[in-house]
Amino acid sequence: MIGELGPDGILDIIGEGTAPSQGLKRGVVVNLERTSEAIRQSVHQAERVAGVRVERVVVGVGGAHLKSVTSHGLAAIRRGHSIAESDVERAIEQAKAYPFDGELELLHALPLEFKVDGQEGIRDPVGMAGVRLEVEVHLMAAARGPLSNLRRAVEDAGLFIDALVAQPLASGLGVLNPEEEKMTVLLLDVGGGTTDVAVFREGRLAHSAVLPLGGDHVTQDIAQLLKIPFEEAERVKKKYGAALPELADPELVLEINQEGGSLGEVPAPELARIIRPRLREILHLARQSVDEAMGPLEVKVNRVVLAGGTALLRGFDLLARQQYSLPVRVGKPHGVSGLTDVVATPAHATAVGLVRYGTTLPAKALEAKPKREKREKQEGGQSAGIWARIKEIINNLF
Repeated sequence: MIGELGPDGILDIIGEGTAPSQGLKRGVVVNLERTSEAIRQSVHQAERVAGVRVERVVVGVGGAHLKSVTSHGLAAIRRGHSIAESDVERAIEQAKAYPFDGELELLHALPLEFKVDGQEGIRDPVGMAGVRLEVEVHLMAAARGPLSNLRRAVEDAGLFIDALVAQPLASGLGVLNPEEEKMTVLLLDVGGGTTDVAVFREGRLAHSAVLPLGGDHVTQDIAQLLKIPFEEAERVKKKYGAALPELADPELVLEINQEGGSLGEVPAPELARIIRPRLREILHLARQSVDEAMGPLEVKVNRVVLAGGTALLRGFDLLARQQYSLPVRVGKPHGVSGLTDVVATPAHATAVGLVRYGTTLPAKALEAKPKREKREKQEGGQSAGIWARIKEIINNLF
């Protein structure tokens, strides 16, 4: 997804491209070549729509290898001095010293709230008087191996990474509205292989986790129980699927293509009865994650927002409302212009959030130019790659 920030502060989406992510499994790169190819294809599609050339990207990081914890930091303030930015940085740095496993790399250190001399609930302590500054920081880390493979796949596609962003954070940036930034919201981004769980407290990420279950597991259940190929199960799920049997047409009988080429018939309510248990399991595990980290979900959370492609399943929001006894809505990207008809779906939550995150990064000179030969060969044929090599030789000479 390609976007730019307009003078009015509205995010204008000018390009979008989608390709099957055959080199990924549960958010993790399992085949470098296929992942790079998918990246090249999707970026090329987005470039053609936007009419611009992409060289630098913000990349989402997903997968169950993501780990998070809330850490405490402390900084002493000299008497007679007010709290300065440097004091805040010292407190955050101490919180960042949390003893993560050596195989983990820190992605984010997100301050939740500050405390000055015991006074809680302070969002910005700079300029205040006090002798003791404390901070609660939400730390997010990822395994170095999967991160290294993700970087390699992006770089092999001829792109330079400006930032790596945990997908639970990006999803929240994409779909939470101004009203929800004043309350505590549980965001569930149910993707293909994983589900991102994120609790935002007054717009700040307070808890996050990744569940190793997603929409692909629903599809696998359908394929296994109906004895049909995975691709047919995915088609049936998207076209006729529902999260609750009572929402399915009792008179509708689906014709499905079974393995071996024969046709079978399945009542629509029966399909919903296959889908519902897996969705209930995802909702239960998400509740368990929040309960263990923050306390009872119904007490701590004001609203639930569903995102990701699986949120499009008819009745998923009603099922979540039944299971959580909380207001639930399906989250779609907000506050954007441009290709709104294309991106206004819960499946685009993370991508819009990544673009929005990118607009907050400081402008950088192009210090490191990506190697683009592979993409140029893919898009413009062998001659483009030859011209790229000639340009490289000339640049090295001068």
